[in-house]
Amino acid sequence: MKSQEIRKEFLEFFKSKSHSIVPSAPMVIKDDPTLMFTNAGMNQFKEFFLGNSTPKDTRVTDTQKCLRVSGKHNDLEEVGHDTYHHTMFEMLGNWSFGDYFKKEAIQWAWELLTEVFKIDPDKLYVSVFEGSDDADNLGLDTEALELWKEIVPENRIIYGNKKDNFWEMGDQGPCGPCSEIHIDIRSDEEKAKVPGRELVNMDHPQVVEIWNLVFMQYNRKANGDLEELPAKHIDTGMGFERLCMVLQDKKSNYDTDVFTPLISEIEKITGNKYGEAEDANIAMRVIADHVRAVAFSIADGQLPSNTGAGYVIRRILRRAIRYGFTFLNSKEPFIYHLVPVLSKQMGSAFPELRSQSGLIENVIREEEASFLRTLDQGLVLLENLMKESADKKISGEKAFELYDTYGFPIDLTALILRENGYELDEKGFGEELKKQKDRSRKATQVSAGDWNELTNVEEDSFIGYDNLEANVKIARYREVESKKKGKMYQVVLDKTPFYPEGGGQVGDTGILMSSEGEVIDVLDTKKENNQIVHFVKKMPERAEGTFEAIVDRTSRSKTASNHTATHLLHQALRKILGTHVEQKGSMVQSDYLRFDFSHFSKLSQDELEQVEDFVNARIREQIELDEKRNLSYKEAVDQGAIALFGEKYGDSVRAIRFGESMELCGGTHVGNTADIWYFKITGESAVASGIRRIEAITGEAAMNFFEEQSEVLGKIRDILKNPKDPAKAISSLQEENANLKKQVESLLKDKAKNLKSDLKQEIREINGVNLLAKKVDLDAGGIKDLCFQLGDELENLVLVFGTEQNGKALLSCYISRNLVKEKDLNAGNIVRELGKHIQGGGGGQPFFATAGGKNPAGLDKALSEVTQFIK
Repeated sequence: MKSQEIRKEFLEFFKSKSHSIVPSAPMVIKDDPTLMFTNAGMNQFKEFFLGNSTPKDTRVTDTQKCLRVSGKHNDLEEVGHDTYHHTMFEMLGNWSFGDYFKKEAIQWAWELLTEVFKIDPDKLYVSVFEGSDDADNLGLDTEALELWKEIVPENRIIYGNKKDNFWEMGDQGPCGPCSEIHIDIRSDEEKAKVPGRELVNMDHPQVVEIWNLVFMQYNRKANGDLEELPAKHIDTGMGFERLCMVLQDKKSNYDTDVFTPLISEIEKITGNKYGEAEDANIAMRVIADHVRAVAFSIADGQLPSNTGAGYVIRRILRRAIRYGFTFLNSKEPFIYHLVPVLSKQMGSAFPELRSQSGLIENVIREEEASFLRTLDQGLVLLENLMKESADKKISGEKAFELYDTYGFPIDLTALILRENGYELDEKGFGEELKKQKDRSRKATQVSAGDWNELTNVEEDSFIGYDNLEANVKIARYREVESKKKGKMYQVVLDKTPFYPEGGGQVGDTGILMSSEGEVIDVLDTKKENNQIVHFVKKMPERAEGTFEAIVDRTSRSKTASNHTATHLLHQALRKILGTHVEQKGSMVQSDYLRFDFSHFSKLSQDELEQVEDFVNARIREQIELDEKRNLSYKEAVDQGAIALFGEKYGDSVRAIRFGESMELCGGTHVGNTADIWYFKITGESAVASGIRRIEAITGEAAMNFFEEQSEVLGKIRDILKNPKDPAKAISSLQEENANLKKQVESLLKDKAKNLKSDLKQEIREINGVNLLAKKVDLDAGGIKDLCFQLGDELENLVLVFGTEQNGKALLSCYISRNLVKEKDLNAGNIVRELGKHIQGGGGGQPFFATAGGKNPAGLDKALSEVTQFIK
C-alpha cells in the first residue's frame, strides 16, 4: 500500500467505528506553556482529559504532525543514525473521551492490524503493565491482560515495567497504564537465533513498537499522589512511518515512499548514491527527515530564530546543513530544492505545505546561505585555535565558545581536530554545555501546586467582549513559582471579563475587588489548556467570597485600537502590495503594534506612505464594527473571512468586519474605526527571507509622537535662527560641512606629506630592520595612509605609531611583508602585547594591526618597548 492509502485506510476504519475525523492541530503550540511543539497526538485534546472543556464528539480520530526534539521526548541525536527515529513524524490515533475503554481499544487495534492491514499475527507482540511496588503501589493491569488473552497466545504477551508501560502527560495531570503493540520483521533465520520477545524495547531496528494504547484512568497530583479520574479515556498513538515500513515490507522507514522521493532528489542534487557509503547514507537520512520538520514548522508560522521554538527549528536545519556540508560535500544551499518534492508528496494531506511552499523555500534558502557563511568563518577560527595550541589539545571552553557564540557544530569541531591530529577536551565541553543548560532551565523553571477547586467554571466563561466589569467567584486557584517572577498564584474565575493573551494580543490587567473592599491586582491573563488563568501576587483573605472583576479600561481601549489597526493594515498591504501578502505574526499591546507579513522586498517610502494613507482613510470613514459570533469555520471563510495559517480554530469561530476587511479573530476591537484616531508607521524591517515587519502606533501614542516631533522641529528652528524652510537650511549646512571636510582632508594630507619627510630622517636600523616607534598627531585613517606610503618607499620596515584621539589611545603597527616571513614578526601579536600599557587590546593582519585603549598616558611606555620585539 502507498503511504497515502495507509493514512486514508486508518482514518476510514475508525470512521466506521463512529469516530469523527478531525484535522491535525498545528505543530507549533501557542496556548500551553509546558510545551513548545506538539509531541504527541493527544496534545490538542489535553483540555478534555483535564476536564477544562466538554468535547463535541466523544470519539475522534486523526493523523497528527508531531515534533520531538526537546524535553522529555527528544529523539534528535538518534535521527539518521538509526532507521526508525524521526524529528517530525505523523501519529495516527483514536480517542475516546469518557466513552469506550480498554475492551474496544484493544479489539479494534487488533482488528485493524490483522484483518484490515493483513499483518501476520505471528509477527506481533503485546505488552501490559505489570504493576509497581514504589510509592504508587499499582497492581498488574489484569483487565488489559485478560482482554489480550482472548486474542493472542500468552507467549505473545510481555509484562512491562513503569518506564515502558505507564504513560504520563507530564509531572502532573492525567496518566495511566498502557499496552504497546510491537512487531518483529526479522527473517525466519534471525528469529530462530533470538526470540522476538527478548528484543522488545531493546532498540532493535527490526523489532519496533508501532502502536501504544494508553488507558487514561488516573490523575497525578503535584505531591506525586495518584487519584482515579471521574471519567476514563482512551488515547492511542501509532507511528505512521513505522506502519508504512511494515506494510511496504521494508527494513527501514527511509526505504518507504514517505522518504524515497526526498532521498532521490538529494541523490540527484548532490551526486551521491544512497546505499554506497554509511556517512553519506546517514547524511541523506538526516536531511530527508529534517527538511520535513523545518517545512512544517514554517508552514505553521514558526520561523527559525535565536530564541525559544525558533531556535529549535534553526538548530534542526543547521544540523541538516552541516551533514550535507561534511558528508555530501555540498558547499552551496540545496535543501530548499526539496520543498517542492515534499509539497507534492504530502500537500494533499496537509494543504498548508502547498499554500506556503514559496515562503518555506525562501526561508530555508536564506538560512542555508547564512549558516554556510558561519561554517566558513568557524573553519578559520578553528584553524587559528589549532595554530595557537602548543600541546595539540583544544580546551572544552574554547570549543564551547566556537559552538555557542559562532554556531559552529561541536561534532564538526571534533571531526576536524581528529583529521589534523588534535585532541578535543570533550569532558570540558560537556561541562560548559551543562552549565548553560542549567542556567537556561533555572531561568524558565516553573513549579505548580495542585488546583484548589471551589466551584464550577461556566461553559462560556469569557464575557469580555460585552463587559469590562462583572460579579464573579473564584472557581479554582493554585500556587506557582518561577525563577523569573517568583511566587504567584493562578486564579480561574467562574466567568471573566479579562481577555487572555492570544492572537498576538496581550492579556488584560485590572483588579479583583472583594465585597469587603480588599483589592487584588490582576497582573496578566493567559489561556492554558482552554481555561482562562489570571495571575495575581497574593490570594484574597477569603477566596470563597464574591468579587467584582474590573478590567483596566484605558489599557484595553488602547490595545483594542491597535488590534483593529492591524486588521486595517493587513487590508492595506494586500491592496497596495498584492494578495500574496499574508499575516505571519503580530504583537498587539496598549502602546504599539507589530505586524509581520509575507513580502519579497523592502517597502519603499512611497509604499509606506500609501499604506498609512489607506489606513487613515478607513479611520476617517468612521466604519462601524460588524461582529459575527458562533459561525462555523466553513461559513465564515465562505463569507470572505481571512483565516491565519498555524492557528487552531474551534467548531465555531468569530469574524470581525470593518468595511471590506474581514478576518477570523478572537481579539478585542474598537466599535468604530474613528476610535483609532490616527495610524502612524514608526518602522519597517526584515524578519527573515520573504517576511517583513511593520511597527506602528495609534491614538494617544500617535498624538504624543506628533507632539515630540513638533518640539524637535521647534528646537531645530531655534538653532537655525527660524528660517522659512528648515529643510533647505539643513541641506545648505550639510553642503557647507561637506566642503569643509574636503578642505580638512586636504590639509591633513599635506600635513602627513610634510610629516613623512621628517619621519624618514628618524628611522633607525636594528638587526637589519628599519624601525620607527613614535607618537604622531594624526587620526587613525591618516596614520594608516602614512604607514603604507612609507612602506611603499622603504624596505624592511617596522613602524609603530601612537596617537591620542578624544581621550582614547590608539596604537598602529605596520610590518613589511617580507619581514613577516623572514623574521616571523606579526603586527597583531605586537599590538596585543603593547595594548596592555594603554589598558586595551586589538589585532589585525600580520602586516598591519591596531589596538585601542582608554589610557593615553601609557603610550610612551608602549612605544619604548617596541625595540624589544626587534631585538
